[in-house]
Amino acid sequence: MSPVRQLPRPRTLRARLTFGLVVLLAVSCAAVGLAAVVELNGFLTQRLDEQLAQVGTRFPESLEHKGVLPDDHDGDEHGDTRRLATGTFGARLLNGRVTHKGLIRSGDPSADLDVDLTTADRARLASVPADGRPHTVGLSALGDYRVVASAGRDRDVLISGLPLEPVEATVHRLELVAGIVFGLALVVTGVAGALWVRWSLRPLSRVADTATRVSELPLASGVVALPARAPETDPRGEVGRVAGAFNRMLGHVEDALTKRHASEERLRSFAADASHELRTPVASVRGHAELALLHPGPVPAEVTRALERIAAESSRMGEMVDDLLLLARLDAGRPLERGPVDLTRLVLDAVTDARAAGPGHRWTLDLPEEPVTVPGDTYRLHQVLANLLANARLHTPTGTKVTVTLETETAGEVARMAADGDSTSEGGEVPGTGTETGTGAGTGAGTARLSVHDDGPGVPEELRPGVFERFTRAEHRRRPDASGGGAGLGLSIVAAVVEAHGGRVVLDSRPGATTFTVLLPLGEVSSG
Repeated sequence: MSPVRQLPRPRTLRARLTFGLVVLLAVSCAAVGLAAVVELNGFLTQRLDEQLAQVGTRFPESLEHKGVLPDDHDGDEHGDTRRLATGTFGARLLNGRVTHKGLIRSGDPSADLDVDLTTADRARLASVPADGRPHTVGLSALGDYRVVASAGRDRDVLISGLPLEPVEATVHRLELVAGIVFGLALVVTGVAGALWVRWSLRPLSRVADTATRVSELPLASGVVALPARAPETDPRGEVGRVAGAFNRMLGHVEDALTKRHASEERLRSFAADASHELRTPVASVRGHAELALLHPGPVPAEVTRALERIAAESSRMGEMVDDLLLLARLDAGRPLERGPVDLTRLVLDAVTDARAAGPGHRWTLDLPEEPVTVPGDTYRLHQVLANLLANARLHTPTGTKVTVTLETETAGEVARMAADGDSTSEGGEVPGTGTETGTGAGTGAGTARLSVHDDGPGVPEELRPGVFERFTRAEHRRRPDASGGGAGLGLSIVAAVVEAHGGRVVLDSRPGATTFTVLLPLGEVSSG
């Protein structure tokens, strides 16, 4: 069974109001037209019945007496029938059978009285009750007639009739005129109503335009400049009240965003200042611990172990302070160094270091034949790759295969993959749940794609949405033999550095397949 197709519905408020106006007018026109047609048909039928009453039974009686009316001896045998209207019909029935019949076609009853009746016509005439009331009968040879049947003097039935064709023609003419007039009225009203509704809803359209501009603003961070307020109209009207409420809401949102930005700035300043101030005492503690370990005299084993832990923790604390200071500077928008960076050489060096740090893993490379060079900060991009490799090494068991792939894509390929849904939060290179951060990478020169893929257990599902946030840790997924613990800043530094280079980083993860993909614009580089 095929589904029922629904009629298209107007989507906009303007279309709905115009459609409703036209529908109401159409219903009103149909009601007026129907009432006019019914009333006119009834009025004309009543006039026809009055004419039929005036005709009486004179014509059917004249048919029985060959045009001479009973008791008519004034010498004017046809005086009464000559005044009958053209189309007058008469018939005489005796015992339910038509014995005489006639029709006035030219106003002269002697001109042409005969009329052919079919068996069905005779049956219809015989079924008319002799009650002296008008009835409508359809005759195949004549059309619809209004007839009256009365009992005659010789136990016969005399039938007189007048045609309904003039009444029907007048009613049909009214229907045609009403249809044309009402159709034109609907068209004119539809156009005028659409213009009127559009003019009336202009203030609401301005509110919608302002709301659209606000919805396109990036409100997540930074200073947000809200657009001009929606123009307010008469506050007593619905549109005026909506515009006023919307403007008040924008004012509250702007105040909240201003306070949030001020709070973020204070927090960034505090983090930067605290990190900067902590670098000196942390370095001092680490130096004293290392100096104490160099003491030539005998030192108890417990003291040596304590000094070693102090040196290790102070070193880890120093790295954390440096990471926090880097994030604070990136948040503040401080520019990084910009020069030509050979990503191919960077990948070779980073993988060599990772192979030395994790000999239990299998490290493979997939590099292009030609070197890939991007504009950026060599040290920070090396830090990005080192953090991704360390993340793959520390969060996967021994024996895991880690593949580092470097390739370039033209601007057309990037646009095509973006349209196909590649490298998006809904899916990427491998099926699974994806997470993306950063702005879109891609210039006229193309994009460098750097991927770190492993076949480990994958990122826990509950951590994927915030994997690039600060202090996100997954200690329960580390190798059993891994010592120490990170602060959860590695991937947040990756995201911040990549974004500072105008790129983005994407995660696609599922059990057995985890891929971190860094997209960097190739752009133009200079040697100095």
